Amino acid sequence: MQHGPAVRRRKLGAELRALRTGAGLTSGEAARLAGWHQSKVSRIETGASGVKPADVRLLLDVYGVEDAQLRELLLVLAGSDEGGGRHHWWHAYRGVLPPTYRDFISLESQARAMRTLETSVVPGLLQTPEYARAVTRAAVGGLDGDADDRLDALVAVRLARQDVLRADPPLKLSAVLDEAVLRREIGGPEVMARQLGRLMEAAQLPQVRLQVLPFGAGEHVGITGPFVIFSFSSTSDLDVVVLDHLTSSLYLERKEDLKAYTEAFNTLRIHALSPEESLDYIAALGGGV
Repeated sequence: MQHGPAVRRRKLGAELRALRTGAGLTSGEAARLAGWHQSKVSRIETGASGVKPADVRLLLDVYGVEDAQLRELLLVLAGSDEGGGRHHWWHAYRGVLPPTYRDFISLESQARAMRTLETSVVPGLLQTPEYARAVTRAAVGGLDGDADDRLDALVAVRLARQDVLRADPPLKLSAVLDEAVLRREIGGPEVMARQLGRLMEAAQLPQVRLQVLPFGAGEHVGITGPFVIFSFSSTSDLDVVVLDHLTSSLYLERKEDLKAYTEAFNTLRIHALSPEESLDYIAALGGGV
């Protein structure tokens, strides 16, 4: 388990190595074409050191990579602030966002699909503004005075993240929600009722698959805690599992970890209610019809 930046360096290096090999170049030849020493290419490919976006751009040119989406994804992994549209908007909030949260948002903004198990709260991408404020206030502790500005900023970030569901193409979200998520009254009864209604609306979007795991399912493989699996369209080698903690996030990149969490998520989907049954279940709890 590693923190985001280390995982991104390793994944970036592995992808650049694959692209170099695909271009039929040795590391020495790539270094010569880039005007570098061979050791620099080796350090980049092993993730031993950070790499500037400009260096990544040069390597991609040397390797003849023209896929715009792949180029942008690799530049994001290198920490690039470039990009258009919905990408990189979070840099305006650098003062209030911890690095691990920025890493998470950067992956979320570039991902093709997101699979998540939630055991306590509604996924951030599906929260109403009132619910998001109540959850954020609880997560960061009591805030008053000038600190409310930070709370406002964090809520704004959470809501802005939801644009990935309206992008072209949109992020594909598959979420399994433990029944506790639906029954935990956050923000009061009115806020919770609106939140359940929001889940009902979101569940009917073609890019969203929502399933409820009822208490009646008993013990299950996800009982140890929530997790997120990000998948990317350009290459499966960039897929990653994220485990979120109170003060940090951990990123799992090994193939065996990805396989274990993918199998766990598939098992949870089997034991959860179907999307149709889940809609009825939420409606019965107060989400409307």
